[in-house]
Amino acid sequence: MELTLTIPVLCAIPLAPLIGSMLVGFFGTGFLGKQLSRGACQTIAILGVTIAFVLSCNVLMQVMDGFYFNGSVYRWMQLGEFSFDIGFLIDPLSAVMMVVVTFVSLMVHIYTIGYMAEEEGYNRFFSYISLFTFAMLMLVMSNNLLQLFFGWEAVGVVSYLLIGFYYERQTAVFANMKAFLVNRVGDFGFILGIGLLLAGTGSMNYDAIFAQNTVLAAQTLPGTDWNLVTVACICLFIGAMGKSAQFPLHVWLPDSMEGPTPISALIHAATMVTAGIFMVSRMSPLFELSDVALSFILVIGSITALFMGFLGIVQTDIKRVVAYSTLSQLGFMTIALGVSAYPIAIFHLMTHAFFKALLFLGAGSVILGMHHEQDMRKMGGLWKYMPVTCLMMLLGSLALIGTPFFSGFYSKDSIIEAVAASTIPGSGFALFAVMASVFVTALYSFRLYFYVFHGKERFGHDDHGHHAHDDHGHDDHAHHGLAPGQKPHESPLVVTIPLILLAIPSVIIGFYTIDPLLFGSFFGDSIFIDIAKHPVMKDLAQAFHGPVAMAMHAFSTPVLLLVVLGVLTAAIGYLWVPSLPAKVSEALAPIKKLLDHKYYLDELNQTVFAKGMLWFGGIFWHRGDEKIIDGFFVNGSAHMVGRFSGIVRRLQSGYLYHYAFAMILGVIALLTWVLYTYIYIAY
Repeated sequence: MELTLTIPVLCAIPLAPLIGSMLVGFFGTGFLGKQLSRGACQTIAILGVTIAFVLSCNVLMQVMDGFYFNGSVYRWMQLGEFSFDIGFLIDPLSAVMMVVVTFVSLMVHIYTIGYMAEEEGYNRFFSYISLFTFAMLMLVMSNNLLQLFFGWEAVGVVSYLLIGFYYERQTAVFANMKAFLVNRVGDFGFILGIGLLLAGTGSMNYDAIFAQNTVLAAQTLPGTDWNLVTVACICLFIGAMGKSAQFPLHVWLPDSMEGPTPISALIHAATMVTAGIFMVSRMSPLFELSDVALSFILVIGSITALFMGFLGIVQTDIKRVVAYSTLSQLGFMTIALGVSAYPIAIFHLMTHAFFKALLFLGAGSVILGMHHEQDMRKMGGLWKYMPVTCLMMLLGSLALIGTPFFSGFYSKDSIIEAVAASTIPGSGFALFAVMASVFVTALYSFRLYFYVFHGKERFGHDDHGHHAHDDHGHDDHAHHGLAPGQKPHESPLVVTIPLILLAIPSVIIGFYTIDPLLFGSFFGDSIFIDIAKHPVMKDLAQAFHGPVAMAMHAFSTPVLLLVVLGVLTAAIGYLWVPSLPAKVSEALAPIKKLLDHKYYLDELNQTVFAKGMLWFGGIFWHRGDEKIIDGFFVNGSAHMVGRFSGIVRRLQSGYLYHYAFAMILGVIALLTWVLYTYIYIAY
């Protein structure tokens, strides 16, 4: 049955997972007495996300047929001349995001049945991930900045709950608080940008703001000569730096691996971390007005892509390798935004969502097979025991490094070509960063693959108690890793089937969608590019001769050579000469130490910001609160009243002769004043 883009149908897409989340949260947990069983909770949650996915697919098909929707659902508030509405904008950009979010979310929901089967918080977890899906859908479907900000903050709140799912562990509590606070830094800039646009246009609706872009371009920030659009766009991007984990606001994402593996795939593959990429693409009519903002975006993305990739080389926790890979790939997307290649950024967002979710869930499958062990140094040779997981991880890794004909190749290679064709200030550094990142990505990706699935078997020893970053150990003395004599095992079908379903688009979707998404008219006017100022997409379209020709051309470019060199380097170090990495680490000890400490950014944040704020807070608390406010104003005034009352109280002695004496003194004072007044008037 064909559904039209009506408000009830569109409302059903985010509300289905919300209702599922509420039912499971209220009736499946201790909140109202656990009235629903585990089976009922997983069915309700999966059904809600399935409804959202099916309806999103229908929306995408209708959008491809030319049906758009932009309208208000209801008016939330009228404040003078300002109207604040809740509404939907359904166009190609939002439709693609809706399908990607709901598909990956559905795979994660199914995967959770097997991965979280032994968890006490099983129902609570399903409630959280369904709520997260609702928040992300509200964000991508919004037609105004108010609703965008609601979804923006909602995904942040739910991510706080998910990262701190194991709230008994101090590391998880620290990680979710860190994510929450770092995102607040970015969100401060984001809300400033929204405020500037509201002040400059008098509206929060996208269409009203975009209609006044020429007016905005002529305005300056009051009291300065800074261009208003430039300041607003940089503020908006600071928000994206927090959500999409760009340097230096990236520090929360690796620590968020403290949460269960399914949320690593959900948050860090297709949803929360891509919110910033989506937002900048949505606001492309404004960003196209400021080359300064684009250059700022380009440089930040380049730093993130290159330097976060370096950190992936030294990680030993399987999830953290994939986490730093996410940071690097988010840098690639940001670079595409910086050179005005917004369609390529969304294209890489889509392909990355599939193969990165595949890698995260594949890592979770390995963790299950290894009895919750995450240290790659205690793995090796798993291909014999986990063949399906091994094959899926291989496909995901080939897509990640940009192997020709795989989805990741078409999006990553397009970014590199866009940077090479760009003249935006900073594009030279960006080109170096992406080329170096190609080698680095291949190195850490196949370092993980060879370390885990090939080489010597390093599991089943007496020191199997590793649980520094594990998903499950509520008890610090819990058993993790394989005991002597134990062997790894393949994960159940409920875990491996989502891997297979994610592997299919990871391999083929780039081949079939690159032409319409990048060089066709698919995005239409949902993304705006000033071709006269930024002709990158036009130049790429002229050089594009189909996906087959593009893949064949790659065999004659230095990009593929860097990929092969990265894979060979990983093979030499972790297959053929396993003693080599230790020697290289010893020879490059200062660099290794720098990478192990993640450029000392965590120490800097703790020393300068955390302890610095405690120091300043101590001064303001001791001198300001205690001495001035409490000591002088509050307690001082109370003490003054007390002293005055004590003096006055002595005058009320109760003796008659004291009162008579006071009356006589009063009469004398009155007569003296009268006599003085008479003499003054007379003379």
